Amino acid sequence: MINFNRLLIALVVFALAGCGDRSDDPRGIDREETLLSVSATGQAETRPDEARFTAGVSTTASSAQAVTQRNNEAMAKVTAALTALGVGRDDLRTQRLTVGRIDYGPNRGQFQADNLVEVRVRDVDKVGAAVAAATEAGANVLSGPDLRVSDREAANKSAYASAYKAARARAEAYAGAAGLKISRVLAIRDGGETGGPIPYARYATEQSAGAGPRPVSAPPVNPGLETSEVRVQVEFALEAK
Repeated sequence: MINFNRLLIALVVFALAGCGDRSDDPRGIDREETLLSVSATGQAETRPDEARFTAGVSTTASSAQAVTQRNNEAMAKVTAALTALGVGRDDLRTQRLTVGRIDYGPNRGQFQADNLVEVRVRDVDKVGAAVAAATEAGANVLSGPDLRVSDREAANKSAYASAYKAARARAEAYAGAAGLKISRVLAIRDGGETGGPIPYARYATEQSAGAGPRPVSAPPVNPGLETSEVRVQVEFALEAK
């Protein structure tokens, strides 16, 4: 026996499915639409607001005990000078600490101690003063500074907006040339930053282990502008005008 109620429900469901406007296209476009995928880039220029450089002390002496003591005393003065300038404890990170016998060269048979620390300066205008303070306090190994933007996500906001606007403008150009118009945005995919690391200048100085600290002037540090570039891919649905 035919169940007419079930048959009626099945016919109604089939009829409604046939009246739907959307196809089963996995890309999300309708039957009368055209898919357009566009890639674009956007740039932003930001002034670096912090810097990092390496400062340290390298000393020589006739014994491991003597060289360790001399190096510790010299490094304590460097640390104190940086602290007095406003560099916090969390902004000083030891990178290398070594003591060893020298087996070659004019200092053969003596011992050498090295202590290097990475210094983070949160005010880029004080970088030169920090380098000078470390040198005057006795640091004879210096490299950097590495100038950088502390909040890259915030710095890239305008680049994201520029990238999308560029993608939209390109899509409108394609659509207009094809006699179509943009109906919907289907997807926006972040391509991340496309630029590589920017090289930074190096500043280094050496002074003999036996010499006392000498007054030095702050070296000029020009932060300039850091350029970041991001990429975006946007998928548009196009329809007839």
